[in-house]
Amino acid sequence: MSVLLTAPLTTNAAEREIEFNRDIRPILADACLHCHGGDVETREADLQLDSAENALEARDGYSIIVPGQPEQSVLLQRILSEDVSEKMPPSDAKRQLTAQEIEMLKMWISQGAPYAKHWAFLTPQKPLVPAVSTKSARSPLNEIDNFILKRLEGSSLSPKSTADKRTLIRRVTLDLTGLPPTTEEVQNFLADESSDAYEKLVDRLLASPRYGEHMAATWMDLARYADSGGYQGDIPRTMWPWRDWVINAYNSNMPFDQFTIEQLAGDLLPDATDEQIIATGFNRNHRVNDEDGIIPEEFRMEYVVDRVETTSATWMGLTLGCARCHDHKFDPLSQREFYSFLAYFNSVDEFGRGYGNTQPLYYYDKETQAVIEKIDQDIIDLGDAAQGEYSKLMELKKRRDEVLSKSLTTMVMKDLPTPRKTYILKRGQYDQPLAEVSHDVPAEILSLPKDAPENRLGLAKWLLDPKHPLTARVAVNRYWQMHFGRGLVSTPEDFGTRGEAPSHPELLDWLAIRFIESGWDVKAMHRLIVTSATYLQDSSATKEEYRIDPRNRLLARGPRVRLSTEMIRDQALAVAGLLDDRIGGPSVKPYQPEGVWSEMVSFAREYEQSTGADLYRRSLYTFIRRTVQPPAMNAFDFQSREMCQVKRPTTNTPLQALVLMNDPTYVEAARILASRTIIDAKVDEISDEDWITEVFSQVLIREPSKKELGILLAQLEFHRTQYSWQPKWAEGLAKIGEKKIVQAIDVSELAARTAIVSLILNLDETLNRE
Repeated sequence: MSVLLTAPLTTNAAEREIEFNRDIRPILADACLHCHGGDVETREADLQLDSAENALEARDGYSIIVPGQPEQSVLLQRILSEDVSEKMPPSDAKRQLTAQEIEMLKMWISQGAPYAKHWAFLTPQKPLVPAVSTKSARSPLNEIDNFILKRLEGSSLSPKSTADKRTLIRRVTLDLTGLPPTTEEVQNFLADESSDAYEKLVDRLLASPRYGEHMAATWMDLARYADSGGYQGDIPRTMWPWRDWVINAYNSNMPFDQFTIEQLAGDLLPDATDEQIIATGFNRNHRVNDEDGIIPEEFRMEYVVDRVETTSATWMGLTLGCARCHDHKFDPLSQREFYSFLAYFNSVDEFGRGYGNTQPLYYYDKETQAVIEKIDQDIIDLGDAAQGEYSKLMELKKRRDEVLSKSLTTMVMKDLPTPRKTYILKRGQYDQPLAEVSHDVPAEILSLPKDAPENRLGLAKWLLDPKHPLTARVAVNRYWQMHFGRGLVSTPEDFGTRGEAPSHPELLDWLAIRFIESGWDVKAMHRLIVTSATYLQDSSATKEEYRIDPRNRLLARGPRVRLSTEMIRDQALAVAGLLDDRIGGPSVKPYQPEGVWSEMVSFAREYEQSTGADLYRRSLYTFIRRTVQPPAMNAFDFQSREMCQVKRPTTNTPLQALVLMNDPTYVEAARILASRTIIDAKVDEISDEDWITEVFSQVLIREPSKKELGILLAQLEFHRTQYSWQPKWAEGLAKIGEKKIVQAIDVSELAARTAIVSLILNLDETLNRE
């Protein structure tokens, strides 16, 4: 646990009230519940330490825990025992309790051993907005600040002042659109001296179509969106209509409850529209195996399990998949509940082996439907082509490709007329059914209404029940993470007992209730966060401030966040004036090293690079092949999209710098920005200092310091000399990328200035949002 969330014991520790969720549950979860948790099959001594009923019950003349009497509690006796055969945790266990943790357990028992339900499974209650001391170093701008400032009152940290306007416009523009502000936008904001200049800027950004694209990029990680099916064949497929639906939903500010219902069960709505049916592609973005020789039912079940894991992680922040083979070892999620939840997704009309876009499909050309369905049924009837009839299978697939090359389809959800029966599967094995189960949800979270329909629409409405403890919390935590780099709950993938407790629990609950009361208004929530004084703070920190709070959990300073791989590439294209701003449409294939596909995949091995404007589309439109992710994006922590990803890792490696210096996208962007500024600024009439200042300002929205300017001037002279001696090097650099320069420019001079722009695009500040 973070030192910010669990206070150390002191000499007056006995006066401190111990809280089970804050102080005790983390100790038990980390050191004890592997053997004494919720999984009945692996539970030893029939002892479940996170259950009050079990842990406090009398056992043949003794009790594991005796409230108020630590010396009579067998738990402490075993922990303190010097007998190797009695000691707990066992002497050979890697995880041993610290003296502080033992003292904490002793104090807890002394105070009556009060248990509490895990905070995330309690319906959030809207807390009162705390009053802030008049001595506070900063006045609150909205309710968020009251919660933050109240927490800071008990620390040695003081809130930072507001960042300067140049920093703010770059920060909020990147955060809300994924793109940097233009020079004109910066100038207009700096010139606007009205008291609501910043609020007007935020409203303009939220109304921009770029906002929907940026939001969709994050949602695509959760939905495991890709343009291929994964597994060995990794067959290309068409799911971009769903991606475009997401962009439009965000831009129209579709309420989050409607956004949820249409993606989970749009096909089950009365008189469902075409768009609502396309929305259900969310749970068809999973991998599909095309290999001969597989057992179709085995993989059909894998797709169903994938939907359970994706839905539970996306909307509830739970690791429900851990209950597939046995009861969850840490959270109150049983194996029976896993399969009862799975029943909602078990009746999709699908086959376990698929090829490209697999049934069920939405057909833009209705005349194609009968043809494709007949071919797909013939393929199913053919059976395992590995056992013969291979040539016939190839003929059917070729015919299918020919038909679909002239007609657009996308994968959607559609249930069988008669639901499949669902069973608990022994150890999760598709062919080892045990007891039959009906549609249901984890009881510890929220009971299902008696009149709830037993289908995905009933499940979606359950998730959106205002009493649901997780859905709103998980959503607002994700929005907070987008702006601060880390959520109030820093483990968004796990709101369960193994996850980290919220840094500001009252604020999290206040935001969750506010979100519901607003009608699940997503743009309003983003506006609330980015107009808070907390968000507007300067992000700098002294060494002492960083030592006290290295992860900025107290939020005494503004957020400094590394840009995503999409934002890094889009920023380079934007400042160079190359970015194509068309919205939606088929995925594109930007620059990529030769031979990557042919070396890695067995089907569709040739990478047909896009040309013209398609080379400069935003990165969320890049063709994503699961087995071979775009190398330049992969270097900056882009993942395979094989499964739901709640949070990307952030790494810093030498390879990233090499990509920025050598990948054609970035070299071309540097060359075009250099050439444009040479032409626009008329370099023969301005000094090198002025030119560098202009380029630097376009990228970083500020002028370089005297020291930075000196370094860049020295580098410019170095490269001028280098390229004047080696004109062939300059010519080679000038040819990288398809974009041609219309006006004649000295090649050596262009190369030297391209190197300077490349250096600026590679700066740490460029890759981060201050």
